[in-house]
Amino acid sequence: MSHQELIPRARSFWVLRVCVAAALVVSAVVHVQLAPGYQQAAPGGLGQGTLFLVQAGASVVAAVFMLLKGSRTAFAAAAVVAFSSLAAVILYRYVQVPALGPLPSMYEPVWYAAKVITAAAEAAAGGLALAGYALLRKTRPESGSAARGRRRGASPA
Repeated sequence: MSHQELIPRARSFWVLRVCVAAALVVSAVVHVQLAPGYQQAAPGGLGQGTLFLVQAGASVVAAVFMLLKGSRTAFAAAAVVAFSSLAAVILYRYVQVPALGPLPSMYEPVWYAAKVITAAAEAAAGGLALAGYALLRKTRPESGSAARGRRRGASPA
């Protein structure tokens, strides 16, 4: 692949990385904004507000990791954070899960603007992160002993 072909590809990956990070930050901001209202049920303990802050922190860490590294590991981490948050919002929207140990019951059978925004941001971040992971896997040059063997004319066994 020529140098001229690599420049647009590098720009495309930067755009993809920024989009994943931005979607994760949107999710984090919404969770931080909602946390105080949800913490009122457990003001001194582990409430839904605290869990929202933990989720926001994980999203920010994944976004920063994405921007700094842009590796397959960063894309995978972003996908895990985004899809786990999306799974939680969908689960607690449709299933009345009881309190589990220190985790409160977070059943909330309604959709409202902030919930829709965060679910959409998490779905976008997760989908884009999976796409980035898959594309990065296809575009990385081969390395290791198998690649060295093929370059020497050996068959890939």
